[in-house]
Amino acid sequence: MGSHSGWMHMPTEPPTLMRLLTPQFDATSVLPALAVVALIAYLLGVRALRRKGMRWPWHRTACFVAGIVTVLLVTATQVMGYGMVVFSIHMLQKMALTVVSAMLLMLGDPVSLAIRALPRHGVGAVSRWLLLTALRSRFARFLAHPVVTTVIFVGSLYGIYFTGLFDFLMASWWGNVGMLGFFLGAGLLAFGGAFALGPWPHRASPPLRLVELVLPGPLHAFFAVALMMAIRPVVGAFEDPPRDWGIDVMTDQLAAGNIVWGFGEVPSIIAVAIVFLQWTRSEARRTKSSDRHVDADREAYNARLRTLAQGSNPRP
Repeated sequence: MGSHSGWMHMPTEPPTLMRLLTPQFDATSVLPALAVVALIAYLLGVRALRRKGMRWPWHRTACFVAGIVTVLLVTATQVMGYGMVVFSIHMLQKMALTVVSAMLLMLGDPVSLAIRALPRHGVGAVSRWLLLTALRSRFARFLAHPVVTTVIFVGSLYGIYFTGLFDFLMASWWGNVGMLGFFLGAGLLAFGGAFALGPWPHRASPPLRLVELVLPGPLHAFFAVALMMAIRPVVGAFEDPPRDWGIDVMTDQLAAGNIVWGFGEVPSIIAVAIVFLQWTRSEARRTKSSDRHVDADREAYNARLRTLAQGSNPRP
C-alpha cells in the first residue's frame, strides 16, 4: 500500500479514490494536529458563550467545522503522499486549502468568537489582550491590507511554481508541509478581509471587498492557462512519476491547470455572493436603525408640540 521515505509515508500503488481517502499519520500530520486543536478551541469558545447566556449563530459553527473537515481531508489522508508524486493531486490539495478551507474557516468568524469567549480576568484576560494587541498592530494592518493580501494570495502562485523554489520545497516533507501551511495562511488572510464581521486589522468597505475577491480571478485564470498551454513540465518535482502508474506528465499538468481554473472561478463567485449578501443585510439593518431614529425624533417632536399647545391653551 505504501512505504516510508524518511519520516513520510509514500504510496507505492496508483491513486484511486479509496486510497486517497485512506488516513495517513506521520511526520506530515502537523497541519491535521493544528486543525484538531483549532476545532476544539472553537467549540469550547461556543460553549463558553452559551454559559454566559450569549448566542452564537449555528451557521458560523457549521462553516468552521466544515472548514476543518476539508483541511483533514487533504492533510490527514494519503492525499499528502500522492500530492508529493502527482501534480494534479498536489494542485487539488493546494487549491482546496487556499480557497475552500480558508473560506469556510473565515465564515466561521473565529476572531470574533475568541474575543467574546475569552474571559476578562485571569489568564484569559491576558490572552484576550494579546489577541487585540496583535490585531491592532501596525504589522497586522499592513498584512491585512487588500493590496498585500491579493499580492500574497496570487503572487505566491507565480513566485513558487515558476521558480526553483517549488522544487526546493518539494524535496522534503517539511518543505511541503510548510508550503501547504503558507497557502492556507494566504487564503485565511484573503478571505478574512472579505468576510470579517468582527474586529479585523483592516476593514475595507463592501465595494472594495468585492473588488478584492474579483481581482484574483483573472490572475488565477492566467496561471491556469500557462499550465495548460505549456509544452513541457513547468516544475521538475513531477517529471518522473512511477512508470507502472500509467501517468502521462503533460496530461496530468493539463489536469492541474483545469483544477486551478475551476477553483479560481466557482468559489470566487460564491464568495462574491456571500459578501454582497452581507452588504445588503448591513444596509437593511442600517436603514431600519435610521428609520427608528427618525420615528423616535418625530414622536418626540410631536410630543413637544402637544405640550406647547396645552401650555398655550390652559383650561378655564
